[in-house]
Amino acid sequence: MNFTISEEQQSAQQLAQQILSDFTDVDKLKVIEQQQENFDTGLWQALAKAGLLGLDIAEDQGGTGLGFYSLTTLCEEVGRTVAPVPIIPVLVSAAGTLRRFASDTQKDQWLPGIASGATLISAALEEYNNDDPTIPSCSAQKMEGGYSISGTKICVSQAPSAARILLSAQTDAGIVVALVDPRAAGVTLNAQIVTTGETRHELVMAKVQVPTEDIVAIGSEALAAMDWAHLATRTALAAMAVGLCDKMMRITGQYTSEREQFGRPIATFQAVSHRVADCYIDVECLRLVTQQAASLINEGHPARDAVQIAKIWCGNVTHRVSQASQHCHGGTGVDRDYPLFRYCQWARQIELTSGSSAQLTGELGQTICAEYLSKAG
Repeated sequence: MNFTISEEQQSAQQLAQQILSDFTDVDKLKVIEQQQENFDTGLWQALAKAGLLGLDIAEDQGGTGLGFYSLTTLCEEVGRTVAPVPIIPVLVSAAGTLRRFASDTQKDQWLPGIASGATLISAALEEYNNDDPTIPSCSAQKMEGGYSISGTKICVSQAPSAARILLSAQTDAGIVVALVDPRAAGVTLNAQIVTTGETRHELVMAKVQVPTEDIVAIGSEALAAMDWAHLATRTALAAMAVGLCDKMMRITGQYTSEREQFGRPIATFQAVSHRVADCYIDVECLRLVTQQAASLINEGHPARDAVQIAKIWCGNVTHRVSQASQHCHGGTGVDRDYPLFRYCQWARQIELTSGSSAQLTGELGQTICAEYLSKAG
């Protein structure tokens, strides 16, 4: 396997590193965290101006058309800097799905604005006790001129400022994928504080009327759209975890190289050096399985097993690297004036978003068992 990225992709990643680093020093992050929504609009516009919001948007819709794999490298850099921008819900879950499944009219209406930073389209893929958007509990009823949707979605990013929210709902004839206006009659937004300290929203819909022009897909096409969104979102979370865990490991390596005990740096103690070495191995394993999943999605190949494996590693590695980093730091790691605590909070958020490792390991085991039994029979 060769995961070497092209010069164009490498340039985009390096540009992202530069811009994100300029906007994410500790003092700037503290200011953003005091705001009602943890969203740095200045950084978002800087990414848009550099063409980075359009990495997975076609050129005729204002993007650069570099594909999903390139977008995951941006997710990695956002994780490395814990930058307060909604990369995954807006660019992966929403824009990525629209690019592949929306009508030409819908693409022309929404994608140029997303690429330019002028428009936010968020996504609501999670419900209470359900993180699979292909089997939503929200209901939709066909009516003249569109659909009426009722139900609740949770942990919706940027809901108050989004022009539309991409979501799925169940009908008598399968699911429907719709763009819901968060300001429409029948919509209620309730603030939810998640593990990172970020404010997201519960989206409660009571017979919200969605016109036909805001219906993205129905039936089998809607199922394919939500399946893609689910797999792509899990892969993007794993990519973000790569950057996040790599940075935690490097912060820990620097700290243990400078912190002295018994007259020498604690990094020279075998137990400490082995702990950080284990983190390095974990991060590189996570990187490999994530690149495998991202490349399969990018090429349009079946990726379900690869994505499950990547998200399993994502949950395990975020947990282990976070725990090891805190252990090696001692009490310093939880000091809110020290950067590590943000990474640990993000790690926990990503670990439990869109399926935990235990849940996905069970699902993967069932898949393997079913394939074995079918061959044995």
